[in-house]
Amino acid sequence: MAKTPQPSIGKRIIDLLRDSNKTIVTAESCTGGLIAAALTDVPGASAALYGGFITYSNTAKARMIQVPQRLIHDYGAVSNQVARAMADGARNTARVDIAVSATGVAGPDGGSEKKPIGLVYVAVSTDLATVVIEHRFGDIGRDEVRKATVAAALDLVMQVLTSDED
Repeated sequence: MAKTPQPSIGKRIIDLLRDSNKTIVTAESCTGGLIAAALTDVPGASAALYGGFITYSNTAKARMIQVPQRLIHDYGAVSNQVARAMADGARNTARVDIAVSATGVAGPDGGSEKKPIGLVYVAVSTDLATVVIEHRFGDIGRDEVRKATVAAALDLVMQVLTSDED
């Protein structure tokens, strides 16, 4: 007997949001819109996906989603603090229920000893809290870092959405 394929994590997220009448927005730097693309791959995603901010430059982070320039200056664009501010800023700007953000060093350039290629911060913001997770994927190639970041971001969204079910 053939196994029924499991719905994608994107579909599960959209279904959960739609069923609870909630909306999500993305704020993406190193992924350049890939998180939003993973959600828009789901037919009917417009029922829950507000849209996304691609804030690749520091100026875009500040202007589009109100990330304080001081945080970027003090901690760098790739930091826990900026990931948190991106998620909170996107949620507040879009006036939605949940936001997911990602900022990191995808490579092949831009890494340093303190912030190596593969260092990524993913955050999810709700009205209850903002959760930030640091990932160190390593120098696995730009495309692979970006794919791993999308998977990590969707996984964190799913964890947040199902955390109150326990």
